[in-house]
Amino acid sequence: MRQQPDRSDRQAPYFFLSYAHTPRFDASADPDHWVHQLFRDLCDYIMALTDHPPGQPIGFMAREMRIGERWSDRLSEALATCRVFVPLYSPRYFVSDVCGKEWWAFSQRQEHRRSRGATADPAIVPALWVPVQSEQLPDAAEALQYDHEKFGRDYATEGLYGLMKLRMFRDEYERAVYQLARAIVVTAEQNPIPTGEPLDFADLPNAFGRRSGSRRLRIVVAAPSMQELPRGRSPHCYGPSAVDWNPYRVSDADATRPLAEFAAEEVRRLDYRTAIQPLSEAADGLLTDRPPDGPTLVLLDRWALADPGQRELLARVDLAAQPWVSVIVPWNRSDPDNTSAAYELQTVLEKTLPRTIQRGRSVSRAATGGVPSLEAFAAILPTVIQWAAAQFIRYAPVHPPKGPAIARPRLRGPLEEATDDRRA
Repeated sequence: MRQQPDRSDRQAPYFFLSYAHTPRFDASADPDHWVHQLFRDLCDYIMALTDHPPGQPIGFMAREMRIGERWSDRLSEALATCRVFVPLYSPRYFVSDVCGKEWWAFSQRQEHRRSRGATADPAIVPALWVPVQSEQLPDAAEALQYDHEKFGRDYATEGLYGLMKLRMFRDEYERAVYQLARAIVVTAEQNPIPTGEPLDFADLPNAFGRRSGSRRLRIVVAAPSMQELPRGRSPHCYGPSAVDWNPYRVSDADATRPLAEFAAEEVRRLDYRTAIQPLSEAADGLLTDRPPDGPTLVLLDRWALADPGQRELLARVDLAAQPWVSVIVPWNRSDPDNTSAAYELQTVLEKTLPRTIQRGRSVSRAATGGVPSLEAFAAILPTVIQWAAAQFIRYAPVHPPKGPAIARPRLRGPLEEATDDRRA
């Protein structure tokens, strides 16, 4: 007798929307605005099509997470509980390490179900954000054999992004989203999969079989440790190491972790590998003539400028003028220590890092003028990260691989033969 699969949690979200983040090219624009609109439209349709309990989330996408949540933990929990996985296909999707890990984590619930003798179609409903050539699909996606034309011919040709952006396809967009919502509901009801255990997201393999994290971005913290505080400075925001600093602990109950850890999760979410270092350890890498392996984000506490050693290191970093080094200056105005010292420390900052601050203002004046809250920090962070990455691509020196130079092949043609004849 065939074993019946465990029922999934009836109050669990219907779907997990997995998508690749689009890099920002304009500090004022949100490149994933239309993905979020699609998410809201799907939630509206699914609520109308089901008796899902009011007040319970209908779907999950990373953008819906609260400020201060541990990104990897919340992501793992959602992947272990959502009933249907909806990958949003695009060329960028299949080169994303994060998306590959999300696919792998969800598919393990299906594999666990099969190991117990249950058989059913995969609880994966792919959606076309933009058309993807078949040769761009990894084996995991090719194995689904999904017929996108059943959501409409224009949808299969243009993708959801095209239908959303072109007014002539507005009706086709509504039709495609409605059909996608129905497919999610039917799949959740007919192919229930058991709730799984949250996995350690950082250690997951990539279902697309690509090498993990080829891009790097370093996070450097310029802040005092608890033992290095200037006289009169409260230790509330600090810890045993500079990297433990979080200025928002004073006023924000969510700001329990070091600020650098919060930033690192955003960096990983944008498909970069990262390492966190205090300025004292990172300085050699910032000042060396050796080619860097990626851009750098400096989280700068103005109170660090009270230390002559850190002030000198920062001045040398500024003189090096590496355009791929970006600075964010968190400054909690609710901290009573900051009220009297703000003007003096800002003046020292601008004298110590004039080039870096001026360059940073072209991206975000708020980032260098004092970011007042954790929420504001979260809003600014993606723009600064992607700007630093763009500067690295534009300006970082390119070094050819080691080994003997290989002469370019030359083709002899009539013009070259005529030149040889004249020389003779």
